[in-house]
Amino acid sequence: VGSEMCIRDRQCTSSGLKIRTDFRESIKFELLMQDRTISDEKKIRIILNLYYYKPEKITDIKKALEDILWFYKGGDRIVTDNRKKENDGNDKKKQIYSYEFDAEYIYSAFMQQYKIDLNSIRYLHWWKFRALFINLNEDVLFSKIMKYRAIDLKDIKDKEMKKFYKKMKQLYALPDMRTDEEKENDFARAFV
Repeated sequence: VGSEMCIRDRQCTSSGLKIRTDFRESIKFELLMQDRTISDEKKIRIILNLYYYKPEKITDIKKALEDILWFYKGGDRIVTDNRKKENDGNDKKKQIYSYEFDAEYIYSAFMQQYKIDLNSIRYLHWWKFRALFINLNEDVLFSKIMKYRAIDLKDIKDKEMKKFYKKMKQLYALPDMRTDEEKENDFARAFV
């Protein structure tokens, strides 16, 4: 499926089936993937129902899920095994935003910069939403918050600046969503 066709038609055909391309579905998908209270089997059923108009017609679930991932990543090809292995270290990417906890900041950033009311807009393609999201100006509060969360305090030499960024990191910190087991594993890895 060509990306131009996907954006123009609003519905990508994938495995011969149309999928929902509005940004709301992909936000729900991301939130679902972060929810540790739902089993993988149930997540798969929810995801297929979330994206596909006629999930009962899916004959190849693996292919349908691959197509969803392809779409969710903005049409990027899924990383090949060799490149994936290069990035499989213990260094997890730090989460600097959450659609759940940053909803108000994201809403106001889109209003401020693009004059888009995300609550009342009827349709916005996921890929367009992503492009707008990653190109938010650094002067909107939400961009500043993401910067505070991402900054590594070890890189800051000035004591006053370090104090400021530490305070901002604490003020805008996302809740720790790890399970107790994950927290214990991360604690143990810190001493290896």
